[in-house]
Amino acid sequence: MTYTVAFSPKARVQLVELDTYIEAAASPEIAACYTDAVADFCFSLATFPQRGVRRDDIRPGLRITNYRKRTVIAFAANSDAKQIGILGISHGGQDYEAALAVEHPNEADH
Repeated sequence: MTYTVAFSPKARVQLVELDTYIEAAASPEIAACYTDAVADFCFSLATFPQRGVRRDDIRPGLRITNYRKRTVIAFAANSDAKQIGILGISHGGQDYEAALAVEHPNEADH
């Protein structure tokens, strides 16, 4: 069973911010390669949506997984709609827990 993967507006902004950060620290080529790989990893959740660790303590249905141990990807799976909602992308020790606290409980459904 394959799910579709959708990035929340917040996750899209965070991916662009990650690209900008890496571009300044390294190069545009390295930044593009890394952020493309992060996006590809997110899309790979379509075939295994139960990956990662459940974090219902932060918000109901939230799952957390890592890309290369430095980037945290927060997502929720909606099995009825067969959709994965990428809710956040944090890098290098950012406080993803505070950023993902329940503000918009139905955000994963969009």
